[in-house]
Amino acid sequence: MKLFQQLLVAPAALGLMAPVAATAAELNVNGVSEYSNSGEVLSVSQFSDVYPTDWAYQALTNFAERHGCVASAPNGSMTRYEAAALLNKCLDNVAQVNEEERRLLNQFAPELAVIKGRLALEGIEAGVGHDHGGVGFSPTTQIHAKSIFLLGGVQSGEGDEAVTFTYHNIIESETSFTGRDLLLTEIEACNSGDTPFTGAAALESACDDGDTLTLARSFYQFPVGDDFTATLGAKIRQDQMLGVWPSAYPSDSVLDVLTYAGANDAYNLAVGPGAGVTYAKDKFSASFLFVSEDGANASSQESTAGGVLTAQGKDTITTQLAWADDNFTLAAVYTVDDNGNWNDSVDGGDYTAFGISGYYNLDNNSKWIPTSISAGMGWKSPDKEDPTDTATNSVEDGNTWSLGLMWNDAFDEGNNLGFGLGTAETHRSDDGYDDPLAYEIFYQMSVSDNITVTPALFVVQRDGEQNDDYAGGVIKTTFSF
Repeated sequence: MKLFQQLLVAPAALGLMAPVAATAAELNVNGVSEYSNSGEVLSVSQFSDVYPTDWAYQALTNFAERHGCVASAPNGSMTRYEAAALLNKCLDNVAQVNEEERRLLNQFAPELAVIKGRLALEGIEAGVGHDHGGVGFSPTTQIHAKSIFLLGGVQSGEGDEAVTFTYHNIIESETSFTGRDLLLTEIEACNSGDTPFTGAAALESACDDGDTLTLARSFYQFPVGDDFTATLGAKIRQDQMLGVWPSAYPSDSVLDVLTYAGANDAYNLAVGPGAGVTYAKDKFSASFLFVSEDGANASSQESTAGGVLTAQGKDTITTQLAWADDNFTLAAVYTVDDNGNWNDSVDGGDYTAFGISGYYNLDNNSKWIPTSISAGMGWKSPDKEDPTDTATNSVEDGNTWSLGLMWNDAFDEGNNLGFGLGTAETHRSDDGYDDPLAYEIFYQMSVSDNITVTPALFVVQRDGEQNDDYAGGVIKTTFSF
């Protein structure tokens, strides 16, 4: 049975099987209690720190009206906790959030954590639930979990036609101690290591931790004054310290290569010990950060030496400038990566890269025009470039790009259609180079409040006649709880 025949038969046999960042806010537990227990919210206008000119105000209005949480449109400002209380109420009616709504959740994450913690604490004080006895989670701790099933396969001339069924489980805890900070810890387990989904046709949701629990993230984020946010972590990814992610195309779509906002080398998503600071005021933000991928290693051996920001360690240093309007976001990024190439022994081991990425949310009622358009391009320049121009030479300047289109509420409310296209690898200017591309199409279906099923088809082209392209399909089922 061929691959795509198996993909059609397997779902019938098996059945139907979303980074949070902190922002500053005033802590008022009594006020939180009042807002969280006030009962039915009739109108956003009942609610003075979020003004009608703010993007969050309009986004919250759209969110509330889209899900029927209020009876009329707003006509005045509201406090951050009033906005978070309304957002918390509306979440009861939401099965899957879009990118604007996810940004809204990130914006009010500390207030939501305090509100949910306050409600949990009141339940305990009323005798509902278990007695902590001095041991347990902080009242402001939220636990999020996600279980992803990946059923699919890849077809190529190399014979990878078998359909596989793998998983990726993620458990994340978020704690706010003051209402203005965030401690995030994430553990995961996954088993896609023996499939093409972690190779040339790598999926964003696929990974391999050998069926064992692994600490994936551990960092603390807190405000410094009114306009600065600092982040420090023993294990943190590059993008979690940025002021803006410049793409409305889902970061958990299908192919991994299409989730870097088009600037794949500048946004390399390095993971390790790191720190960063972001300045954000009005619509402008500026971020400066570093990640030391070998920062947990203190070996004195040159071949395995590490450390934080050492000559021998592998370090990524990134600067981003961004402008985020209500419907338009644009960001420029610059990255220096030494790739652990401390003695210049590897040609092209260290490089500089920059990129320009952004997206535009279209205000339209047409089912044919995309809800959002995301695009980006990046350039990479190795520090030790080989000037020889041959078809096999990869140590030279290169570029990447991507384009992502999203149709939210496509065909049915809560379902999203996406199409992505971009470079399959960093393109070079060699004679005869084929400039291989990657493209995908997916349809995310909301089965219930906690389950989505996303069938997808994709192609990853490869350079050279001796390398067959990868064509594949996957059915991704996500359980969120």
